[in-house]
Amino acid sequence: MNANLFITLRRAYESRVDSTFLRVPGHAPSTYRDIEERSAAMAGALRECGVTVGDRVVVQIDKSPDAVALYLACLRVGAVFLPLNTAYTPAEVEFFVDDATPAIVVARPATLEHLSVPVEGLDVDGTGSFAALADAASSFDDVVERGADDLAAMLYTSGTTGRSKGAMLTHANLESNAVALHQIWRFTPADVLLHTLPIFHVHGLFVALHCAMLSGAPVIFLPRFDVDDVLEHLPAATVMMGVPTQYTRLLADERFDASACTSIRLFTSGSAPMTAAVHAEFTERTGHRILERYGMTEAGMITSNPYDGERVPGTVGFALPGVDLRVADDDGHPVGAGETGVVEIRSPGLFAGYWQLPDKTAAEFRHDGWFVTGDVGSVDDEGRLTLEGRSSDMIISGGYNVYPKEIELVLDAVPGVLESAVIGVPHADFGEAVVAIVVRDGTVEVTDDDLAASLDGVLARFKHPKVYVAAESLPRNAMSKVQKAELRARYADLPT
Repeated sequence: MNANLFITLRRAYESRVDSTFLRVPGHAPSTYRDIEERSAAMAGALRECGVTVGDRVVVQIDKSPDAVALYLACLRVGAVFLPLNTAYTPAEVEFFVDDATPAIVVARPATLEHLSVPVEGLDVDGTGSFAALADAASSFDDVVERGADDLAAMLYTSGTTGRSKGAMLTHANLESNAVALHQIWRFTPADVLLHTLPIFHVHGLFVALHCAMLSGAPVIFLPRFDVDDVLEHLPAATVMMGVPTQYTRLLADERFDASACTSIRLFTSGSAPMTAAVHAEFTERTGHRILERYGMTEAGMITSNPYDGERVPGTVGFALPGVDLRVADDDGHPVGAGETGVVEIRSPGLFAGYWQLPDKTAAEFRHDGWFVTGDVGSVDDEGRLTLEGRSSDMIISGGYNVYPKEIELVLDAVPGVLESAVIGVPHADFGEAVVAIVVRDGTVEVTDDDLAASLDGVLARFKHPKVYVAAESLPRNAMSKVQKAELRARYADLPT
């Protein structure tokens, strides 16, 4: 039996193949048949470029129907889809390409110029060389047979060491997560999903699109989040998936009220914590209770507040069907209800490991097979999970993961900088703002503009600190480790 995820998705929407799939404002809508045929053409182009089963395909292109078709094309030919944040600089992309050793890179021409692997370019408007190649290629209408444990995608995550890791996701991983979410969030063909998210990570690509495809439902496919655009299209939607930053921006607009949400049955939020205050204001303004859930790159979605029943602000709900969850101490021993510890899981959605990092993979698992998420939380008597922080120093700003170490490495290399520490502090819009505490050595003058300039073209803009703080020294413990918890407390009220 062919376990290729494409088969599962097509089987789900095939009775609605001539129904609208993607509605992009200003463009003719694309049906499920349109995207399927386009994916076949792109699959043919991939094969003509020499892509074979198991090859990685690195993709850094703007959100569009062609980007969705390219994802499906990779599934068709049995390749491993590897999307990258469109904000990454060419220097950052170079690292991922060197690490993943892809057969092909599909990206903007400016990025491709910096790479030394076989590439084809796909421009923002879809008229680039790869798109043209797909136009001329012989369509590959088949679906390569894949096993449940074969890789379907690879998404890069990171850690406090600063080295990004490729999380390998199988066809079974993605299917199990999609089916569970489709079920518990009660998607039907009558739904219309308002899609405002990027599609280079789990939330926008797998969570949102898979739920829609499993229903054959239409998607209002906005190129980016814009308050005016959301308010224009919200009355035609039944579901919106967002991140806290998007909801706070909607609440800042007086036009966003209950009358704007009359057609909506479900708002979900994820990718970053949402404050109880935002929950309360959202409910008071709209009459809707946001459904918050919790997930990570390595496992997809892990928990969800209930569709029916109490959605408790500040919690992320219950384990998804098929997911085992526990909270344990540092030695892996489960703690009691209400006690704080590290969240650990076992799940059919759990990744196959980190690309070419067997030791790192092994280190993230307990001897009995539980995966250590690194998130700190507690579970109540009912099994409801409340997250209380992260054991790592990762920052979540505007729904994007920011890893301090890679910023610190750049800042520490600036002449005149002795050392730096990058932290996240509370921010009303972004959830957390990136702040750099910098100790100068006095050898040369270093301004904040100099520090900012050192990051230009090296790291994506969302990683750049909003504030630079000068310090005489950094607080350390007896083992000389920088005490970032102390820094976060010290600068929690810093204007950003």
